[in-house]
This record gives sequence, structure tokens and C-alpha cells, in this order.
Amino acid sequence: MSITYGDYLKINELLDLQQPLSPGPEHDELLFIVIHQTYELWFKQVIHELDHLTALFNAGERNRALHTLKRVDTIFRTLTQQVDILETLTPLEFMSFRDRLQSASGFQSVQFRELEMLLGLKEPKKFEHLPAGSAERARLELRFDRPTLWDAFLRFLHSLNYRVPQASLSRDLTRSVEPSAEVQKLLIEVYRKDPLVAEICEALVDLDTSLQQWRYRHVKMVERTIGSKIGTGGSAGADYLKTTLFTPVWPDLWHIRAEF
Repeated sequence: MSITYGDYLKINELLDLQQPLSPGPEHDELLFIVIHQTYELWFKQVIHELDHLTALFNAGERNRALHTLKRVDTIFRTLTQQVDILETLTPLEFMSFRDRLQSASGFQSVQFRELEMLLGLKEPKKFEHLPAGSAERARLELRFDRPTLWDAFLRFLHSLNYRVPQASLSRDLTRSVEPSAEVQKLLIEVYRKDPLVAEICEALVDLDTSLQQWRYRHVKMVERTIGSKIGTGGSAGADYLKTTLFTPVWPDLWHIRAEF
């Protein structure tokens, strides 16, 4: 028997995963569920692509690394565009089912925390709420101890005989990526001498920009929907989200802008 479209994509199982909890249920709860499940699927794909990108950097694959970076950036721009759909949800429509979320919150997205760590944002407080010994916490602890995409990129530059400072190559992997004057000097050299690798640098800047744009749109969407109220799950809501704005993942690529 040949496989069908529904069999291959597990359509019946997929469509059974949307389970509104409000009585009725409320019309708009389905939209909320679908959007957030879609985000989680895209997070899964981004993690898959960034792990692949790390392997490409380790193998010195310039062209394929650039192609993968462009794909990930396109996904992030799609994530930002999906906020347009969420913003069709008015405050009254959201409040019609919000209490059903109880302690559930987007802050609990394990995949997004994993994605942040993979990019270079290492903040243990973001997963300390997970039960010790749980599969979710073990997943984040493993990612917390591993090299980031930026570490792979620096090793990639080192393999091309650029003089990456040893302090950067052997840095504490449990810390977020921090700016380095020596790395910035090296990056300026890359931009001036190696057009293809410079294009990879610009693709990293594109991705960093897209992540910041997604954060900004997320903040404005939350403000538009619940204002200054406490977020779901008791989070600080929009006030917390504002603290994440305009903070690049890879500061060295931004600091050099004033040096050309």
C-alpha cells in the first residue's frame, strides 16, 4: 500500500493536538493554540538548522553555511510576520479564555531557551524553574555546557588561518558571548580581505537583527493585548520582555560598524 499525504505528515494526529480548554469553547482560543504550536514547530526547525550550521562551520563549508544562515533568517522573519495574526486577537477576545492558561506561559518554552543558548545567550536562571532530573532540564543543561554557534564561527575563522585570540577559543562556554576588542580587529580584517566570509558575517548580523525584531514585535503584541498586567504564569509580562530588547547576541559584529 502506497503512503498517502496524510500518512506521511501524520495529519490526523496533528489536527488532534489542538484542544481548547474554555467552555464552548471560546472561538478565539483555537487561534491562540495554533499560532503557538506553529511557533514551537518553527523553533524545532531552527534548532535543527543551527546544529547543522555548526557542523558546516566545523567542516569549513563556506557556501553551505551561508545558505543555511539565510534559511534560518527567513524562518525568523516568518516568525515575526506571524505576530500580525496574533495581533488580530483583541484584549477582550484574549481575556475570554486567558484564565484557562493558569500557570502556562511562553517563558516556559524549552525550545526557545535552547535556541537562545545555541546562539550564545547563556542564562541559567531561565531554566532553574524546571524540575531537577526532568527531560526538559537535562536538555537545557546539556546545551548550556556546549559550544555556541559563535564558538563554531570563531573556530571556522581559526581554520582559515585568521588569528583568533586563544582567550576566545578557550572561553567559558557557560557564559553568554561577550565582546572582544581582539575579535573585532580580526573581523575588520575579514571584511577587508575575504568577501565570502564577510558575507557570512553579514548573514549573522541579519539573523541577529531578525531575532531582535521578533522580540520587539512580541513586546508590542503583549502590550497591545494585556497592557501592563502581569503576564500568564505570573511573569512580568511586557515589562520583562522590554529588558530583552536591543541586546545583540553577537556584539562584536555590531561594535565594528563604527570602525570602517
